[in-house]
Amino acid sequence: MHSSIRRLAWILCLSLVPFSAWAAGEARVIEAAAWMDVVSGEIERPARIVIEGERIIAVNPDELPPDAEVVDLGELTLLPGMIDVHTHLSLEIIPGWTTEAVRWLPGEYAIRSAKNARITLLAGFTTIRELGAVPPFTDVATLRAIERGEIIGPHIIPSGHALSTTGGHCDTTGFAPGVGERDYRTGLADGVDEVVKAVRYQIKHGAQSIKVCATAGVLSFEGPVGAQQYSFEELKAAAEEAHRHGVKIAAHAHGTEGIIAASEAGIDFIEHNSLMTEEAAKIIRRNGTWVTPNIHLTTAIDMNALPPALREKAEYVSPLSYESFQRALDMGLNIAFGTDAGVYPHGENARELEARVGLGMEPAAAIRSATADSARALGLDDRGRIEPGLLADLIAVEGDPVDDITRLQDVRFVMKAGVIHKQP
Repeated sequence: MHSSIRRLAWILCLSLVPFSAWAAGEARVIEAAAWMDVVSGEIERPARIVIEGERIIAVNPDELPPDAEVVDLGELTLLPGMIDVHTHLSLEIIPGWTTEAVRWLPGEYAIRSAKNARITLLAGFTTIRELGAVPPFTDVATLRAIERGEIIGPHIIPSGHALSTTGGHCDTTGFAPGVGERDYRTGLADGVDEVVKAVRYQIKHGAQSIKVCATAGVLSFEGPVGAQQYSFEELKAAAEEAHRHGVKIAAHAHGTEGIIAASEAGIDFIEHNSLMTEEAAKIIRRNGTWVTPNIHLTTAIDMNALPPALREKAEYVSPLSYESFQRALDMGLNIAFGTDAGVYPHGENARELEARVGLGMEPAAAIRSATADSARALGLDDRGRIEPGLLADLIAVEGDPVDDITRLQDVRFVMKAGVIHKQP
């Protein structure tokens, strides 16, 4: 609320200052054939977006600042930078990935994370939420390197290590005792007290979000994919502790029991929700919980890189996840945009838009989910739209992305916080 008031006051101050009052050369104007109002779904023509520092200060003003630098994008269409609320920059599902945890050095993961941060930004995703980094805090380190200007990448909301029960989805499974053992510092937490301690530890070391593994998963060797792992009491403790620190919390949850427990416990996001029943969807809707389906990964994952047991899980979940997504649409759930990038190649995040549209989501709604809706879900009122006062996170594509959603897979221009990183 306070940040919204500050932004409104800032905009009002701007409206009282004529452009002639700005020093020559301080402003930059991004010109293009059109821009998309992602809230209304309308394509507006033309586009003249005035940037001052890292912020948008005007959209199609009657008067431009004198001597402003003009960046002419010709026939391109401008949109706000896209937001992915579920990524894993240090993960790549390639042959041999299941034993990386006992073979790779932390520095190797950091280099991979830096590489994929760049790829993700240049694909048009200017904000991401990392949901479980390996090794722990690789996401925090990547964020800090970006902020220092040592590498380029999107705005990152790090989560540290995901929380897991012993033997659960985010524990190290498939190895002999003593290999890859974990504790609360690496997210392993059983019981309310350990869960609270693990949440505090992640936040202490830079996590700005928390992830818990409420159910079993596809890419792990423990039990049926939908089995609940964290109890309601443990999930509630995690949610309350995260909220006490002012951060949001997401739950990896495939099965109905875990989905319901997470939503009722006050978890903000349900990730995957592959086996969501109508009963679970009603509870989610009542509680206002956000869901983050991941549709594209069901066809994009390299099945040849999966051991037989995991491949069987993936083949089981895929068709059911389509039904769950369509149920979320039909029941009007809050749908955020997340891809689980890392399970399939980084930089292909926008293919999730195509997958959602293919299952019945309106193109404009899909774009809104990857911009304004995900910003709202994350509590970020300074991005996700093209409006005065917001961050100058902009991308551009050829033509009308509402007419052809695949245009967002070929982003030609990327600006993050007023800095151009890609230009035709």
